[in-house]
Amino acid sequence: MDPLRALAAALVPPLCAACGRSCPRPGILCSRCRWELEALPAPGGGPPPGLDAAFSTAVHDGVPRQLVAALKFRSLLPVAGLMAERIALLAPPGALAGDLVPVPAAPLRLLRRGFDPATELAEALGRRSGSQPCACMARRGGGRQVGRGRTRRLGDPPRVRVAAAPPLDAVLVDDVLTTGATLSACARALREAGARRVTAVTFSRRP
Repeated sequence: MDPLRALAAALVPPLCAACGRSCPRPGILCSRCRWELEALPAPGGGPPPGLDAAFSTAVHDGVPRQLVAALKFRSLLPVAGLMAERIALLAPPGALAGDLVPVPAAPLRLLRRGFDPATELAEALGRRSGSQPCACMARRGGGRQVGRGRTRRLGDPPRVRVAAAPPLDAVLVDDVLTTGATLSACARALREAGARRVTAVTFSRRP
């Protein structure tokens, strides 16, 4: 690292990924936001069509929503580790039994970002859970899902395909479960390619 940048990093305290306040070094969240996140219960709700089960750690609001935005739109990659830590801690028994399959990003979004949030999350989760990441899916293009209403998401799900042999027991990994259209499309493609059980874990879930 450049000496001036190293000095600046040493003098300026890190900022909370959720609220922007200073936080302990090393740290991703300030004490207030960490307390708020830790106090949140895992939401209920059944799995999207085509999945055997789905688990999310928090409702997509407040600190969880800010963390998803920090990863996806501000490229704060260490946030994926915090998300993975919470999933590994709160996931019910058997939720991570299988190979982790990151939900594929749209090609243009992947090109612009230079990384795939779901892949970052799956890799971080694999390091914590011992489950093996398996990037066996690809997206065929199409418009982005962010900003689309529920009806449009469900009526025009992403076009996904299996690009490599899928695991028999697949655990889809994504940052947020919105309508479930993307997860359902992935589950359908995985089953058609030979997967016998498909579940999902996400950091947050829209109510």
